[in-house]
This record gives sequence, structure tokens and C-alpha cells, in this order.
Amino acid sequence: MSPKTRETPAHQHPVDEVLPAGKLALYGFQHVLAFYAGAVIVPILLANAIGLTDEQLIHLINADLFTCGIASIIQSIGFWKVGVRLPLLQGVTFTAVSPMIAIGMAAGGGTEGLVTIYGSVIVAGLFTFFIAPYFSKLVRFFPPVVTGTVISVIGIALLPVAANDAAGGNSSAADYASLTNLAYAGGTLAIILVIYRLSRGFFSTVAVLIGLVCGTLLATILGHAHFDAVAGSDWFGVTTPFHFGWPKFSITAIISMIVVMLITAVETTGDVFATGEIVKKRITRDDISRALRADGLATTLGGVLNSFPYTCFAENVGLVRLTRIKSRYVIASAGVFMILIGLIPKAGAIVAGIPHPVLGGAGLAMFGTVAVVGFQTLGRVDFHDQRNVMVVAVSVGLALIPVGVPKFFSNVPDSLQIIVGSGITLGSLSAIFLNLLFNVWGGKKKTDVVYPTPEPEKVTLDEVNRMSREEFTRRFSVLFQNGPWIAEEAWTGRPFDGVYAMRHAFHSALFTAPEPVALELIKSYPDLAGKALIERVLGPESLRDQCAAGLDRLTFEEYDRFHDLTEAYHEKFGFPLVVCVRENTKKTIFAAAEARMQNSIGQERATALVEIAKIANLRLRDLVEQPQPADSLAISEK
Repeated sequence: MSPKTRETPAHQHPVDEVLPAGKLALYGFQHVLAFYAGAVIVPILLANAIGLTDEQLIHLINADLFTCGIASIIQSIGFWKVGVRLPLLQGVTFTAVSPMIAIGMAAGGGTEGLVTIYGSVIVAGLFTFFIAPYFSKLVRFFPPVVTGTVISVIGIALLPVAANDAAGGNSSAADYASLTNLAYAGGTLAIILVIYRLSRGFFSTVAVLIGLVCGTLLATILGHAHFDAVAGSDWFGVTTPFHFGWPKFSITAIISMIVVMLITAVETTGDVFATGEIVKKRITRDDISRALRADGLATTLGGVLNSFPYTCFAENVGLVRLTRIKSRYVIASAGVFMILIGLIPKAGAIVAGIPHPVLGGAGLAMFGTVAVVGFQTLGRVDFHDQRNVMVVAVSVGLALIPVGVPKFFSNVPDSLQIIVGSGITLGSLSAIFLNLLFNVWGGKKKTDVVYPTPEPEKVTLDEVNRMSREEFTRRFSVLFQNGPWIAEEAWTGRPFDGVYAMRHAFHSALFTAPEPVALELIKSYPDLAGKALIERVLGPESLRDQCAAGLDRLTFEEYDRFHDLTEAYHEKFGFPLVVCVRENTKKTIFAAAEARMQNSIGQERATALVEIAKIANLRLRDLVEQPQPADSLAISEK
């Protein structure tokens, strides 16, 4: 169908979709239930270790939930350059548990230890906030072999957490791993699977919520779920800044917490890439920077509001994958629920009554789906290259050591336990280092252009004129990134008496397209020297074009310059910088981009269409024999 006769709806990414209030509330509450157990475990472990009272523990839990809600809204909604604006829910990082216990005990335990922890948390949060744009530059060291490994490791390393919950949560309890607990976990998982198998649409999106509710109701009826704490909880309670006293600052504690936040930054980066894969949104260096700023701001707020360091929660990344609900406003609604629960202790007590085995059954599905996202990313890796095989094999192997043999590193100094004690941390750092060792520092230098596909076979003009509409469209739609409709319209101009006439037919369709259709075409072109080129996930024509201009062989400085230029261009004009790179060099592309930044949006749209026509001319030359050398490659006059 010709673009002239069809309407093009306004494009909105599913991430930015605002769902009806009822669905926002339901989906958001589902995220809260999936998140709750992981949210409260950190204050429980810390309070028990440094000798806090039950009353102080309750305040820590309320403060944690309240700040989790604020942090999640910051990350999902965002403001200025803070918040990645993806469906990512924030929670206290498990990486900080051991260091915080060590800091608290070294300071004497109790509230004295707690205020020393908060001093280190505040400084580490500020450090993360300001270091974010510099850390984000490391995104070029996160190709699919790294991001896929990190995401897979996150999912695999968290599965034992779900298994522990499924067994009862407390390994010293008499009923740990009892058949009753396993039945609740298996039953919850079975309910989720049955709903996925038999239902479509809305019910499949709330399968986890239904499984949790059904499992809890059954456990309550049979007397295995208890809500005694609800009666003794207050209706209202609010955390006040510095409730336990003014923070104290210790150099060693601050250094330890900064190390925690650097490791957490790696995990956050993996979660952002995982979510980007799920929601089909391109992750840029600026996205990583905004996500880490949100982590830093939330962590600083945590130190002020009596909570702890924050990061993205992998549980909820898995839930996004399971439900296929991509709206970031669902996470914002979950944040509102957490704020309310933090202000209403009775509500928290009700949620806390969900039995561990029920949570564990749901967790097996959620954590498993995180690992699957990693497997999907690894599917883009060239495993014919043994270097990539070793990166993944060794990293996954190291990650499973703390999971499968917890005492393996028991004799390693305490200062290194923060790294070797976590499978996620150990596996992630291993993937980054081994990729540097094999593929960056030790990689083979590229001296020749290596095209991803052989040059296409050319056809004659007579063969073109004999093609059916379907055959013509299939062969020549590659001239444009998103333009089968251009080829369909150009076909109506047959028979062509020359290549010039053929080009004229394509240009006529291009330059007479309605403005919304033309804009969508411009937006379909990939960024120059972008992540898609590095990962070799471009189409063969785009990959051939960019390789011909040497954009796959940039120095780090050139890569950063291209990134900054294209991001500034995106921000000003709202679409990618389109340049016919086969007619340019890196130097002339830089010069052209900087000059075009001075144009108006209207001028740039026209310029982009001219560049698209030039690109199509060169691609057409690759496909059709040129019987008349006099034919020009210039754009036909309109």
C-alpha cells in the first residue's frame, strides 16, 4: 500500500505507555509481592548481626520500604539526567550485607555501628552519583559476550535464593525442605505454569500474582501461614532523617562502601542491558549514566532516611520478562505501594505473612527467566571464536563456585570476601576482565575491511523489467532501511529504459512520501559507529556501508567522539544522524555532523532524505548492472 493512502499512528514505545489505573495498580502490586522478601532480608540480617532491638528492626524495615518506593520512582520516571526511565525496580543490594556488618561491628555494634554505616553509605552514594558519567564510558567494554554472561550469571546465581525460600527460608528450622514446603512451592509454580498454558492476554500477565495469592490462601486455610504480627503492628509510622543519630564518617568504612557501589554498578549495568533486551530498547552510554546516578541518589537518600545502598532488582527484571508488561509506570505504581507500606506497618505485616515456600515457587520462574534473557543475548555471540567460549565458560564456572560450594573461599582474606563471596560479582568481573584480555588487549588488529556477507549478485535491467511485484520488492527493499513501500511504488514505473529512470522512480516515492512516513523512515536508520555495529547486529547493507568507511575500526577517542556527536544530534533533532558514509571518511563525517548541528529541524529532515537517496543510489549500483557508464550517481532532479 502506498504511504500516501495510509495513516501512520503516532509512535509510542511500550515503555512509555500509561496503562489504565486499575491495571497499573494490579501489575504494580504484583511487583511488590515479588520484591518484598528480598527487600526486607537485608535489614533483618544486619539487625541480627549488630545487635539491634526488635523495635529498631521494625523501623529499619519501614524505612527500607519507604526509600525503595522513592528510589523506584526516581529510576523509572526520572528527572533531569537521573533515572534510566525503564521498568526497573530498586532494592537494597545484597552485595552490601557483609561489608555493612563488618563496618557496624568494628564501630561497636548497635546504633553506634549503624550511624557509622550510614556515614559510609551517604559518601558512597554521592561518589556513585558523580562517577556515573565516567563509569558509563566503560559501556564499550560490554559487548554481548559480556552482557550475556553477566545477565545469565545474575539469573543462575539467584536461583539458589529461590530454592532456599522454596525449602522454607530458614535452614535451621525443623521443617526445612519438608514435603509440605516443597508442595507449597511446587503448587505455586504449577499454578503459574497452568495459567501461562491455558490463558492469554490479561490473566497471563498476572500469573505470578495469582500464584502468590492462591498459594498464600491455601497455606492460610491449612494453618501454615500466620498473620499474628498484623494485630501488633501500628497503623501509621514514618521514618525521620537520621532517626538513629547523626552519621559518623570513617575512612576505612567509606572505602569499603565505595568498593561495594563499584561492584553494584556492574550489576546495575547488567540489569539495564537485560531490561533493554526485554523491552526492545537501545541502551546507550547515557542510559547507563542515568541509571547509576539514580543508584547514587537513592543510596544517599538511604543513608539519610535510615536505609541502605540501592540497585536494580533482578527479581523484577524477570517479572517484566514473564508478564511482557513493559510500561515503566507499572514500576512507579509499585513505588507508590512501597511508600504506603513503609508508612503503614500493618500493610507490611500482611505482605510479610506470605510463606517463604510460596515466594520460592514464584522465584524459580522469575530468576530463571533472567537467565534466559542472558542466553538470548549470548545467541548473538560468535562461538566459533574460542576466545568468546573461554570468556563465558570461565566466568560462569567462577560464578557458580560461591553458589555451589559456599566455603570454597573461606580462607581468602576478609578484604576480598566482598568479591569472591558473591557469584554475581565474581562472574561479572571475570567476564569483563577476560573480554579485555582476549578481545581488547589481546585481540587481533583489523587491517582490512571484512564484509559480513559476499557482494550481492547483480542483475541486468532486462531482468529487472521482467520481475513480478513481489520479486522486485523483495530484491530492492534493501535499498532503504524501512522502505518496502518505496520499492512497491517504484515497481509501478516499469519498464525502465535505464538505471537513471529506475533511480528516479525510487526518488519520486521517497521525496513525495507524507511527512510522518518519511520521518519514520529516517528514524529506522542505525546510528553511525553505534552499539549495533560493534555487536555486528546490523543488517548486511548497513554493516557493509559502515565497514567501508572504517567505522568498525575506530580508536577509543574516535568512538567517544562519534557517540557524543550522535547523542547530541538525537537530542536536538529526535532522529539518527544519517550520512552516506561510503562517500565520506571519518574526518568528513565529523565535519558534516558538526556543520549540520546548526540546521533547523526542517532543514535536517530534508538533508537526511537526500543522504538516504545517496545511500540508495550506491546500494542500487551494487544490485544492477550499469550498461551506460554515462549514468550519474547524482540524485535525480525533482
